Amino acid sequence: MSAASSLLSEKEFLCSICLDVFTDPVSIPCGHNFCKNCITENWDINTPYQCPMCKTRFHRRPELHVNTFISEMVAQFRKSVQMKASSCPDQRYAKPGEVPCDVCTGTKLKALKSCLVCLVSYCETHLEPHQRIKNLRRHKLIDPVENLEGRMCKEHDRLLELFCKTDHMFVCQFCTESDHKSHHFVPLKEECEGKKAELGKTEAFIWQMIQERQLKIREIKHSVQLSKEDADREIADSVRVFTALMQSVERGQAELIETIEEKQKTTEKQAKGFIKELRQEISELMKRTTEMEQLSRTEDHLHLLQSFPSLNTPPHNKDWTEVSVHRSSYEGTVRRAVAQLEETLSEEMEKLHEAELNRVQQYAVDVTLDPDTVNPYLILSDDGKQVNCGDVKKNLPENPERFSYSPSVFGKQSVSSGRFYYEVQVKGKTDWDLGVVRGSVNRKGYITLNPLNGYWTIWLRNGNEYKALGDTRVLLSLKTKPQKVGVFVDYEEGLVSFHDVDAAALIYSFTGCTFTEKLYPFFSPCNNDGGKNSAPLIISPVNHTD
Repeated sequence: MSAASSLLSEKEFLCSICLDVFTDPVSIPCGHNFCKNCITENWDINTPYQCPMCKTRFHRRPELHVNTFISEMVAQFRKSVQMKASSCPDQRYAKPGEVPCDVCTGTKLKALKSCLVCLVSYCETHLEPHQRIKNLRRHKLIDPVENLEGRMCKEHDRLLELFCKTDHMFVCQFCTESDHKSHHFVPLKEECEGKKAELGKTEAFIWQMIQERQLKIREIKHSVQLSKEDADREIADSVRVFTALMQSVERGQAELIETIEEKQKTTEKQAKGFIKELRQEISELMKRTTEMEQLSRTEDHLHLLQSFPSLNTPPHNKDWTEVSVHRSSYEGTVRRAVAQLEETLSEEMEKLHEAELNRVQQYAVDVTLDPDTVNPYLILSDDGKQVNCGDVKKNLPENPERFSYSPSVFGKQSVSSGRFYYEVQVKGKTDWDLGVVRGSVNRKGYITLNPLNGYWTIWLRNGNEYKALGDTRVLLSLKTKPQKVGVFVDYEEGLVSFHDVDAAALIYSFTGCTFTEKLYPFFSPCNNDGGKNSAPLIISPVNHTD
């Protein structure tokens, strides 16, 4: 404390009328001190004039003068309180949103407690009487709250200390004898304990929701990471493939140009040899004509006759009639170079298809056939993995899920998000249908397989005719006849693709699809065809290609 507190305790600086620190303190004849305004208002109301503390009566109203000594002590005390407030968290000035002391004048300190009897909030200094005075110590003190008037019964002006469980409202003791008579009451503390238990359950539930959402965040981040890894892998594959193709194109172009240039060089070399040979012959012939011209002008008859036989005989030179330089043929050169590129591209495509098949196989699902959807002519194996068409119609319960005419059956498993893959052995069959379907598709009577009707499928007919059953049927040209077909669905991507598992080749893809409900695997072994198509469709375990 300050110097003032070393002489007097804090209670000595409180006016017994307003219970606040003295403002303009005055001393009356009996020796007691009060705020000048407090004692003046008291005497204005009450007569005869007496001391509020000791009840000493005065025949005349005492003349009041500010006690300068006490006033100076109070000033030092206020200063010490401010210093204490700045250093003690409980005594600092009230900030916005905090409960202020109702007694402090001017800048208010933060309230330390609220009194449910006085309906007043007190800072540490003004709370002191409640800790010292016997009657005030009986008051109910709680942590500081605002709107203490709201804790009073408006009808009886008494503290709300009970909870009416019948009307679900707060009541005072008097309410139990009037409007709420015979109702079920419990103390607020008891009701609070119950609500705290409920809050505990709610809090636990909310924490569970938080943990679930945190888990979902981790799942989403993990999905993003996996997506990034997929993207990085695709980029790396694309860079590798296109680099190889560009190198192959550049190499093929260089080889093609070199081949053409070599042919042209050969032609030019041959022509150069012919020209050299012709020029030599021309030179010899020119020499012969010069000799003949000289001989024809000679006057030496003997010389002319002697030389005539050798000069008049035609020279034995090469017959150039059939000699020619043929233009080099480049027919097929470019085509063969492009064919080589196609072969390189085909090799790269095979590698890509194999990698793609390996990736989609990661989403393999253990599919079993659904007996509730099977057509009565179909025969299912006990393990639900095989189906073929028989010749005898079985007596099966009729239900909306069962195919009545089409020899078809659903798989039990479905997909409504994410990815889904399964494989089916089709070896030995001449006809079959495979794919995925919406769960709500029509299963009665004749069915047209196309996406508009909720079917994304391919089929085989007559042992060699493969088609994708889109809005229009697409004839598929396959290098090999698939013995095992893989079916892959990416729900969000709107993709349904079919793969030749053994050849690691793509058969067909439906892209840009819009899915709004569950998709199910779809199987049709088609009719028996007198035993020609008796082999079953077999759902096979997935063996990864790597």
